[in-house]
Amino acid sequence: MVVGATGLTGAKVVEGLLARPEVEAVVTLVRRKTDRVHPKLTEHEVNFDNLEASSGLFSVDAIVCCLGSTIKKAGSREQFRKVDYGYCLKTAELGRSADVRAFILMSAIAASSDSTIFYNRVKGELEDAVRGLGYPYLSIYHPSLLLGDRQEQRTAEALGIKLMPLVNRALIGPLEKFRGVPAATVARAMVNEVCALTPERMTGQGTQTREYPDIVALAH
Repeated sequence: MVVGATGLTGAKVVEGLLARPEVEAVVTLVRRKTDRVHPKLTEHEVNFDNLEASSGLFSVDAIVCCLGSTIKKAGSREQFRKVDYGYCLKTAELGRSADVRAFILMSAIAASSDSTIFYNRVKGELEDAVRGLGYPYLSIYHPSLLLGDRQEQRTAEALGIKLMPLVNRALIGPLEKFRGVPAATVARAMVNEVCALTPERMTGQGTQTREYPDIVALAH
């Protein structure tokens, strides 16, 4: 299952999973149907405010959650929290109730429930809550600036993307984890991680945290 399947990274995750022979079927939960058609893809239009009504869709082997917004796009801090914390946590809870063994979560660099920055604090609180669900295999991705063509215009990010090739060269050693990374690279890492899952790996592996070096290594 892929949640957030129409976003910058999620769309590439779906594309990558569909192309892999190891993957028998891909289920996506979307607010509005897309025009994507593939024999292995089943797309479900759901109400994320009442996700429990779609609990029967969660009989899958693994969930990749790339769902996320910005305060500007959401319209308020409250709406942002509803999406980035509430929807994502409900997805994780329903998956665990259906005995899904593996959960891969897109979070963010510097996510911490103790952060004084609202965005990072919400992401950190989500991580803490998902950890508490007891997934046998939990992988949390901590990318910095995601590089790629977005459907919506984000002025600050567009400027950052232009500068990032220069900035990345200066981010070495302990600062390497703050390098900007193409969304396509993050998606490849997630797809490779899903395809490497085995029953043995989904038994008590605990939590993996994926920062820039690990993401790049997994992608290749």
